[in-house]
Amino acid sequence: MTSLQLLAAEQKSAEVTDWAARIGWLVGLALFVALLYWLMREGWKWRGTLQNDLPELPLAPGERGPATLTMSGRYHGSTTAGQWLDRIVARGLGTRSRVELTLTGAGLDVVRPGAADFFVPAAALREARLDKGIAGKVLTEGGLLVVTWQHGDRLIDSGFRSDHAAEHPEWVRTLNHMINKTETEGAR
Repeated sequence: MTSLQLLAAEQKSAEVTDWAARIGWLVGLALFVALLYWLMREGWKWRGTLQNDLPELPLAPGERGPATLTMSGRYHGSTTAGQWLDRIVARGLGTRSRVELTLTGAGLDVVRPGAADFFVPAAALREARLDKGIAGKVLTEGGLLVVTWQHGDRLIDSGFRSDHAAEHPEWVRTLNHMINKTETEGAR
């Protein structure tokens, strides 16, 4: 055998792609991802069912008085007070959205385009503080305005972030002053 014949005998064609196997793997992966999303959705619905005892959210009264403070930003969700990972999803409180906050003498008006608006009466406000996180959202220290309020028999923490984070300390001071004033007047 000549060297050309040996060279020709050693050359082989490239492997042919097994398209059926590749398509099978891709379909299997897509079904697995779809299953994961479906399970997450069912978990979200189950959490809402467990929290169904939460009363309807109050709506803003017709006469609220003049605005003390206003803020536009993001609503990041609500949790059980003191438990920053126990997200509340019932009554739309788990839906993140843009937000317009207005503080008046009557309370805190939370307007959320594309989600359910709600109102926190002044008597239901318990505390305001700066924090770094709430379920699903972690920011730098003091990057989140957290308002604690009473709804039914449950204390709720709601997290907001202003478009201008420099507004947060003023909101904390004003809300806590308003809460202390309300508690002092109620004690008489």
